Amino acid sequence: MAQFMLELYVSRSDRDAALDRAERARICAKQVQREGAAVRLSLVIFVAEDETCLLVYEAASVQIVRRCAHLAGLPVEHIVDAIVVDPEMADVI
Repeated sequence: MAQFMLELYVSRSDRDAALDRAERARICAKQVQREGAAVRLSLVIFVAEDETCLLVYEAASVQIVRRCAHLAGLPVEHIVDAIVVDPEMADVI
């Protein structure tokens, strides 16, 4: 499966909002998965200093990631292809 990164704005002082969005994203990815789509929320990173929350999905298509975000009530302004490298496997790339 391909990897996609969804970038969200989250106020640096609102850690709870980042946690809430991550939980909603996880629940909705599971729902879309139960509907038969190949998708998994694999990583969430909250960078408070940059007011950014990054959600990394493994999915068959960017449209599936958009569906997950829509169900979770997350704004979809920026989704890009991503590569997450496991340091143990870094020589694979």
